[in-house]
Amino acid sequence: MTKLALIRHGHTPWNRAGKIQGRTDIDLDPDAIKELQGYKLPLEWQSTNLVASPLTRAKQTAKIIADRPAELIPCLIEMNWGDWEGLRGIDLKADPDSGFRDIEDWGWDYRPPHGESPQEVWDRIAPWVMNLKTDTIAVCHIGIMRMILAKAYDWNFKGPAPFKVKRNRLYTLEIKDGVHILDPAPIRLEVR
Repeated sequence: MTKLALIRHGHTPWNRAGKIQGRTDIDLDPDAIKELQGYKLPLEWQSTNLVASPLTRAKQTAKIIADRPAELIPCLIEMNWGDWEGLRGIDLKADPDSGFRDIEDWGWDYRPPHGESPQEVWDRIAPWVMNLKTDTIAVCHIGIMRMILAKAYDWNFKGPAPFKVKRNRLYTLEIKDGVHILDPAPIRLEVR
């Protein structure tokens, strides 16, 4: 059995403004850096293999909470939101012609204009996830976490999600004949 822990990067200015980031490379904001400097990985995870998305916000988060740089894994880059990157979800939702839908109404084939569907994201990350051989912490993005957690919970992006992705928490999975929830309660980062 191989364990995989997922953690979402800290806040960016675009997160705070409600903008869709996708693959746009935005740094953490100063408040996020200060907040993350007050946390560290739980003791039992401190020497675990550390990887991150190649986007700056994930690399910065990994370095701060682990006190070491992460190995960059290209497939962990965030979902491509295409034409909607830089726009606010609330504005897209208010426009009936935008095609924007809440996550509960996506299904695996929902695709933003010129972006990626959840299925395409899963197809991109599945070979890496399913071939893990060592326990690993992945600092990544909410989109990547949603795809992996959806598989673990057997959720098809229809109806309410059986999980909530919060910051400063490890979501632990077991990789063995598929992706399975190791513990449904996320593990909080420790205070320094």
